[in-house]
Amino acid sequence: QEWQNPLVSWDPLDFCNISEMVLPMDTYWSPSIFILEQVNRQNSEVNYMVLRHNGSFNFTRPFQVTLTCSLIILKFPFDTQKCNLSIASFLYSVEDIALKARRTAAETMKKSQSFFLNDGEWKFTNLSIIEYKEIVEDKGYSAVTYMISMERRPTLYILNLILPTCALYLLDMAVLFGPSSLEEKINFQIAIILGSSMLAVILNNSLPTSSNKPPIIGTH
Repeated sequence: QEWQNPLVSWDPLDFCNISEMVLPMDTYWSPSIFILEQVNRQNSEVNYMVLRHNGSFNFTRPFQVTLTCSLIILKFPFDTQKCNLSIASFLYSVEDIALKARRTAAETMKKSQSFFLNDGEWKFTNLSIIEYKEIVEDKGYSAVTYMISMERRPTLYILNLILPTCALYLLDMAVLFGPSSLEEKINFQIAIILGSSMLAVILNNSLPTSSNKPPIIGTH
């Protein structure tokens, strides 16, 4: 967060070339912002801000936040999800506080990719920024929304679910149309049914549940 307060500016030459200082957060006024999609949040213990001689404040505090996001998993595990992170201040109207993104969407995405895990289940693909006015009870509030796009890496699900399922179906067809006796076919069919049941249990535990439409892989 960065904001300007010209009432606390000074000339560094008059104060031993001191151009900035670190102060507790409650020393001066600071804007209160909220994340609209926030469910849970873990704050760090950093409660200090930097004041520069030109009256600009800089406050940087890392924290972990859990957000709500509507998932569309129809194409699971080849799905792409879009989630929003909306920041607003509902204590002051748009006439008092105007929120602006510090960086462009391209700069923010490049910066985010340096922190985002590159070997996890999700691949960070795109980010866009929208600055707008949120209307609540006929009163306007400044807001900024970060629209984040992520693509799921399907390799693990292909190896653990799709390939074994295809192998069982191919084996089922080979046994059904093979030259084996009826007793052997029945034994093979029982073994295939048991294997399919185990895969169904694994699939049920692996599929996401927060979606209006179930994935195609879970309905076939």
